Amino acid sequence: MEKKIAVLVPCYNEELTVTKVVTDFQKALPEADIYVYNNNSTDKTRELAVSAGAIVRDEYAQGKGNVVRSMFRDIDADVYVMVDGDDTYPAEEVDKLIQPVLDGRADMVIGDRLSNGTYAKENKRGFHNFGNNLVRWLINTLFHAHINDIMTGYRAFSKKYVKSMPVLSDGFQIETEMTIFSLNYGMKIVELPIIYRDRPEGSFSKLNTFKDGFRVLLTIFNLLKDQRPLLFFSLVSILCLLLGLGITVPQIHAYLAAGAFANLRVAIFGCSLFLISLLSFVIGIVLDAIKNQTKFLFECHVNDIMKDINK
Repeated sequence: MEKKIAVLVPCYNEELTVTKVVTDFQKALPEADIYVYNNNSTDKTRELAVSAGAIVRDEYAQGKGNVVRSMFRDIDADVYVMVDGDDTYPAEEVDKLIQPVLDGRADMVIGDRLSNGTYAKENKRGFHNFGNNLVRWLINTLFHAHINDIMTGYRAFSKKYVKSMPVLSDGFQIETEMTIFSLNYGMKIVELPIIYRDRPEGSFSKLNTFKDGFRVLLTIFNLLKDQRPLLFFSLVSILCLLLGLGITVPQIHAYLAAGAFANLRVAIFGCSLFLISLLSFVIGIVLDAIKNQTKFLFECHVNDIMKDINK
């Protein structure tokens, strides 16, 4: 059977590029359905996408994560391609991105802009490079992974992935969430180098380096707490234990030397940190057991999805 392919293009004020993105993917994947999700654009994005022959839908909740949530819920296909509407990702790369999904080797294929140097060469926003490297280091360290490009907007997905991922983010944190979801739930990941080109003149990124960068870091923090609770609360426990030792040991030394604490309140605070350390570790154990049960239920859910896919 021929596989049904859907190209998903989230757009907010991309009138300069949306026509080219749609027509390029029509040429590269003539068998695919091209969906443009218009996210409250105030320019001619919607009209131009319709004129180019795309299937246009509106998402009124602002933010890329909200758009992706609607895309994943609404669209039924065998292979999904997600690409930004800013013409920074070439459509001619799409065949190599979808092939691992078609072969069953991948649930998510990442279009890696960084390893071949094209992003560093084309991108003119220095803090974006710094942010990419920081997020990559954090995720690879915390989740024991080896992903080159966490923030890329060019990806391909299997139906299993799309229909099983609960999208929690509302904004540009969505790429980070996708990667962590894949790592935590054992989705098969393939990463392939792609060419990146900067936006054309007159087109502007909607990503706020500092505001959205902070939200990405907060997302990593929350997902680490939720998906790796034993690690998270063990770190909290160790931190409280070390602080408690640093505060309490001098007080004990003073008591042994003079028969009285140098500062009773400080000694009580240090003992409180020991108690918090113990409680944090116990909380981590309990939440880790709950997470394992949740993961079991998720696997059952994926099995049901696969039964429907294979019918």
